[in-house]
Amino acid sequence: MTTRLELARVDLRGRTPSVAQLRAALPRGGVDVDSVLDRVRPVVEAIRDQGVSAALEYSERFDGVIPATVRVPVTELVAALDALDPTVRAALEEAIARVRAVHADQRRTDTSTAVVPGGTVVERWVPIERVGLYVPGGNAVYPSSVVMNVVPAQTAGVGSLVVASPPQAQFGGLPHPTVLAAAHLLGVDEVWAVGGAQSIALLSYGGVDTDGADLEPVDLITGPGNIYVTAAKRLCRGSVGIDAEAGPTEIAILADATADPVHVAADLISQAEHDVLAASVLITDSEHLADAVDATLTAQLTTVKHAHRVSEALRGKQSGTVLVDDIEQGLRVVNAYAAEHVEIQTAHAPTVAAKVRSAGAVFVGAYTPVSLGDYCAGSNHVLPTAGCARHSSGLSVQTFLRGIHVVEYTEAALKDVAGHVVALANAEDLPAHGQAVQARFGALA
Repeated sequence: MTTRLELARVDLRGRTPSVAQLRAALPRGGVDVDSVLDRVRPVVEAIRDQGVSAALEYSERFDGVIPATVRVPVTELVAALDALDPTVRAALEEAIARVRAVHADQRRTDTSTAVVPGGTVVERWVPIERVGLYVPGGNAVYPSSVVMNVVPAQTAGVGSLVVASPPQAQFGGLPHPTVLAAAHLLGVDEVWAVGGAQSIALLSYGGVDTDGADLEPVDLITGPGNIYVTAAKRLCRGSVGIDAEAGPTEIAILADATADPVHVAADLISQAEHDVLAASVLITDSEHLADAVDATLTAQLTTVKHAHRVSEALRGKQSGTVLVDDIEQGLRVVNAYAAEHVEIQTAHAPTVAAKVRSAGAVFVGAYTPVSLGDYCAGSNHVLPTAGCARHSSGLSVQTFLRGIHVVEYTEAALKDVAGHVVALANAEDLPAHGQAVQARFGALA
């Protein structure tokens, strides 16, 4: 007999909590990165000081295998693509085409502003020189993460890309062959067989491979990972840029009585499938829908492959149902929660979706599930978690670009503004700043 699964409930009906009270009341999980920093710091420091030899020791300890070389031979990439299931290859090719189409429109163009006659400021957008793109292993295989990281980097014009993914004992110390195939399909020929915290450290500091080849450090690391990967990113930040400290995946569904409980339950389950720490939250003004979703979750779990993992995630403190008075209050909850993924399954869904201000990505209507965005919508699925959508964006072409101001003034233009520069320099008690201008006009003694 199947035990009924009922999402924990937070009832906000008849209440008008502040934003701070909402954030405190809503289901929220997350991970305590600080709690593992002391365990990860020795890994990072050992690889910083000893390079590849230390990375391989940790690969043996954590992954149970030592690859022959960290850099995967190109022949293995070719072989992986040749052996790829044709249906998976076709799906990857379609995903790549759609993601390329969306990201091609994100590329910024240089702008030139004539501030005054003879004085211009140009903003140039310059791609990062070399990036490391991390693709996790763990509970699943993530060729889609290869696509989501590589395409925007290539579109930005990044010249040097390396994909890093954990070595797999069952594949002779190589990353999963589907990951290798996806990399080759995208034209990436540099893949490192290294995972976890040791991967982030090796990407940050570089080293010499077992065959004597240089493994050059990168300037930026992107891509999701577990708590140890996140901790290593935090420790290496400064030596290298990072995209974000990503936490477990999240879905928040704002739904009313028009929503189909089968759709809602399936979407909550789809994100819970990732991890026992994944957050699945329903926000609704319909108690009848909430009851129907609970019943449907119980029924659907009997057919779910990873039912134990899903059940643990749905029963966790990070998941639940939030009951609200109406959709307007539901929107206040959505914006306070700032989920990685927000689905709108309501009447007039586009109008409601337009009022969402804090989300990694918004999925509008009954036929736009998050899983579409995970693979083939064309959008990027590397998104902010743990409420960071209030201030941060998902991975995009912009992630891989740097804006550089190029300033050029003529003698006359500088002379015209010199008095203002001197006044402000003196106001800040930095007189040498003003003197640097005055020196050009013979005003120094």
